[in-house]
Amino acid sequence: MEDNHYGQKSSLLTSICNSRMLVALIMGFSCGLPLLLTITVLQAWMKEEGVDLTVIGMMALVGLPYTVKFLWAPFLDRFTLPFLGRRRGWLLLAQLALMLSIAGLGSTNPLGNPWGVAFAAFLVTFFSASQDIVVDAYRREDFLDEELGLASSLYINGYRVGMLLASGGGLIMADHIPFSRVYLVMAGCMLPGILTTLLAHEPELTVDPPGNMKEAIIDPLIEYFSRKGALWILAFILFYKIGDTMASAMTTPFYLEVGFSKSEIGAVVKLFGFWATIGGLVIGGLIMLRLGIGKSLWIFGILQGLSTACFALLARVGHSIPLLSGVIAFENLSSGMGTAAYAAFMASITNKKFTATQYALLTSLMGIPRVIASAPTGFLAKNLGWESFFISCALIAIPGLLLLLKFTPWYAPEEARYTPGG
Repeated sequence: MEDNHYGQKSSLLTSICNSRMLVALIMGFSCGLPLLLTITVLQAWMKEEGVDLTVIGMMALVGLPYTVKFLWAPFLDRFTLPFLGRRRGWLLLAQLALMLSIAGLGSTNPLGNPWGVAFAAFLVTFFSASQDIVVDAYRREDFLDEELGLASSLYINGYRVGMLLASGGGLIMADHIPFSRVYLVMAGCMLPGILTTLLAHEPELTVDPPGNMKEAIIDPLIEYFSRKGALWILAFILFYKIGDTMASAMTTPFYLEVGFSKSEIGAVVKLFGFWATIGGLVIGGLIMLRLGIGKSLWIFGILQGLSTACFALLARVGHSIPLLSGVIAFENLSSGMGTAAYAAFMASITNKKFTATQYALLTSLMGIPRVIASAPTGFLAKNLGWESFFISCALIAIPGLLLLLKFTPWYAPEEARYTPGG
């Protein structure tokens, strides 16, 4: 099954049934696990210890490495460690350091030494962000373009399972054992990822890595912006999921105002919705194997807009568990498919010489709408009303779709949908 990894296109069955897809899933799990250990679980621990709410709120700043990871990504592109190859060497080092820092965070004293907690949590986020950089680069370099959709969907599924284990599992365990031991258990949960790194193969190096730091820092930007339609693609990354993002920012207040109980929200929206998203990611990955990334972006983008509009129907009907279940199933399925295509697209436009740097920059850019576009949603919902608000969110998705006309028209051949990144 590795014979046709490079060169000719692999068959659908070969693309699905190979060990590299399992590697993508487990690496996603390892990347998702640390995220909420410095947010949800740490907040619960500090609250239980009686730490002031102001201090708990300020602890969010330890997540800064996730936002600025592009600053040290060029270093990981430029240098190769003397073991395991260009990507797996750095990945193993990041995972071992991450496991130790998670265990170290569990040995701190939230009430007596909050600065020590902050430093330990910062180390967790730094090594976690470093792991993200290398895994993203590994996935881009290890898969053919037509396989990136399914690989990205499996990675995101693994990521979500890791987050669920850390937050849900961690809080449940904390009812029975001290938080310090919870963090030791979570540190041990990094072992599958470490074992996978040791057993996985190193992606074939098809281009020469940067020869110096100037090439690693400046050349990725020059290479990207020298492409035809580079600015249009950046605009697309900003706008493709903006309507979905804005609607999601206000769904919980909407559910409560319509009259759904917290138990109904937890059961239908969170639990049922989680599995609907997982299903959407897998279905999206399989569809991309058949149709390619370009056509999938069109289909999934339209479905995302329609699913957002369905919340307007729920706003008109009011409290209805069957309708809520239907809307959540449709919205999470389409959102999962859209996310899979979105991630695959960004991976596919990176140049393999600068994979870590370009992908880190694109994913940082991807997070901008989540912060900026979500800020005015409360004002809009209050002044427009829920029905008009969700219709507006659906309409806001149209510019992102229209931008596809610039670099991947529906009838364009898949290989010509945009300037590939090498």
